[in-house]
Amino acid sequence: MTKSNSVAVPTARRLTRVLFGDDFATEHEPWRRLIATESFRRMPDGSSEDRLTLVYRRLRALNDALDGGARLAADPRALAALHEWFGPVDPALTTVAGIHYNLFLGSLLDHGPVPAAHPGPGPDGGGGRDLTDFLTMRQVGTFLCTEVAHGNDATALETTATYDAGRDGFVLHTPNAGAQKFMPNTSPAGGPKSGLVAARLLVDGTDQGAFLFLTPLTDGTRALPGVRVRRLPARLGSPVDHCLTSFDRVFVGRDALLAGDQGRLGADGEFHSGLGNRRRRFLLSIGRVTPGKLCMSASAVGGARTALAIAVRYGGHRHISGARAAQRVPVSAHRSHHGPLAGALATVFAMSLLHRRALARWEAHTAADRDDAERLVAIAKGWITWRARDVIIECRERCGAQGLLENNGISRLVTAIEGTITAEGDNIAVHAKAAAEMLFGAPPPPAPPAARTAPGDLADTRFLGRLAAAVERIWFVRAQQRMRRAPGGDPLARWNAASGPALRAVEAYAYRQAAEAFAGAVAGLPAGPARDLLHALERLFALQWLGRNTGDLLAAGHLTASQVELLQEAVEQLIGEVAGHAPTVVESFALPEELLAGWPITQPGYVDAYDDPEAVWHTGAGAADAPAPPDAPGESDVAGVPDVARVAGRGGATHSRGA
Repeated sequence: MTKSNSVAVPTARRLTRVLFGDDFATEHEPWRRLIATESFRRMPDGSSEDRLTLVYRRLRALNDALDGGARLAADPRALAALHEWFGPVDPALTTVAGIHYNLFLGSLLDHGPVPAAHPGPGPDGGGGRDLTDFLTMRQVGTFLCTEVAHGNDATALETTATYDAGRDGFVLHTPNAGAQKFMPNTSPAGGPKSGLVAARLLVDGTDQGAFLFLTPLTDGTRALPGVRVRRLPARLGSPVDHCLTSFDRVFVGRDALLAGDQGRLGADGEFHSGLGNRRRRFLLSIGRVTPGKLCMSASAVGGARTALAIAVRYGGHRHISGARAAQRVPVSAHRSHHGPLAGALATVFAMSLLHRRALARWEAHTAADRDDAERLVAIAKGWITWRARDVIIECRERCGAQGLLENNGISRLVTAIEGTITAEGDNIAVHAKAAAEMLFGAPPPPAPPAARTAPGDLADTRFLGRLAAAVERIWFVRAQQRMRRAPGGDPLARWNAASGPALRAVEAYAYRQAAEAFAGAVAGLPAGPARDLLHALERLFALQWLGRNTGDLLAAGHLTASQVELLQEAVEQLIGEVAGHAPTVVESFALPEELLAGWPITQPGYVDAYDDPEAVWHTGAGAADAPAPPDAPGESDVAGVPDVARVAGRGGATHSRGA
């Protein structure tokens, strides 16, 4: 079913460049090498507490391998690449690393006072603040925004920070049970911790909106006075010390406030801000949520690619009875098996390309187009993580009962993607916000009705792109019509009437953006086998999406009845073409062989593992491979950690982002 190796290898290499861009060697290869080392590539068996301890040891080992944590925090591409490679390998490590480097360190770098009495150490100083303890991991940073009663409506959070003029600082307080901070990793596990606490700033009794306050939380053994930390029940998925955290009139100094354009406190105790809107102040304060969405997309992309690599490999050497007696065929020979995986391969390329499109758009944004860039990042996060769940679950099913075993790699991806879907803004809420913005922002009017005779060729991806745009317009027009028909005077009723088609329109917008990214990638390849294969993946992705919308396209005159009939036949032909190259496509994912070797079903001799008395899953071995506890916070004896300085060494200006 595969082409000769002389063709497959260069084809895979070209597709790798499509997936990761021209800077693979500097942007991705260091992380790829790091996950291939023994210390990082496998989460050994053990209790949840043992695994949690290992997560924080690995965090310190990761930090030791960096050429500056502040450089990593300031580089959205490096942060996303970290999540793309570590997400499938150790979701818990990825979670705490994302919180420490992006939400915590990133926010300190983006905002912060420059107190004359406390000069910082230069470019790593977070606006004059000494970050040495956080850069050396003597302290772990965390982020406390969501409250029990306030998740996606975080602008309504209730934790307060009251300015105390006599002591020239702020008093943090949790006024009720609903205001407890929900799910931050604030336990003493992993060593001393400080957090950025989102709280309403009260100055002379006036609520100035929510800001972030740098607050010490634990000393590595227990919570500090006035700070209450309680572990939440075990969460679906990876071991992270998610907690409830509250404050009983905890005092922090003036320089705890992360000030900036959103507001600052003058020497006279007067509050000053260039933004009159308290919501905008808060969104600017928590601007790191947008790079966080990019990181969630990256984790999802990496997880989906990993699941596909496992499933395709397993399908190739899992043999079952054939049509004739004594005949054995690989399960992947069946269309019922390779068909869904071929579609998933096309989807994963679309996910990867949309992720890079959103990342590039965010990096290039200006003040004038920031809202549009944030919206694309948010929509991409929701669409990519939902598609990743579809792909991962499909792969799990194609691996049967073997896919349920943790040691085979996929089951942890299933649970990890659920957290990714909710993190940095629940997908439905994020898409609903985007839908409302696009709907009330007057989307482009619908295109004129298409001619009823032969409107285009299904083999022409430019025509398929026009169809994707037509689907988007159809749903936006329906949303507008439903909103106009709703009774006036009730904004919620009007939105409820429009929200269904508006959400479908946002989904269609995401598909169109992915299709455009796909088209650009194909155009960027020279003629040859790699371009042909990428073009087949592009068409399969487009036709499978359009196949869900043929009724609307036919009714609007964008498709003919004969084209609707031909569309499914075209999909079937493309499935056969893509499935024949599935191993090559998986090879382009560039997953380290050392990593894949740790999951038995990726290996041809996986059956023999069940007769191996020394197998890790059988004896509990592997814990010995875990790094020993560090002698002191900030030190690690994890062996085999390569230098990943190039990942965090890109430098560049810091970026802030909005929710």
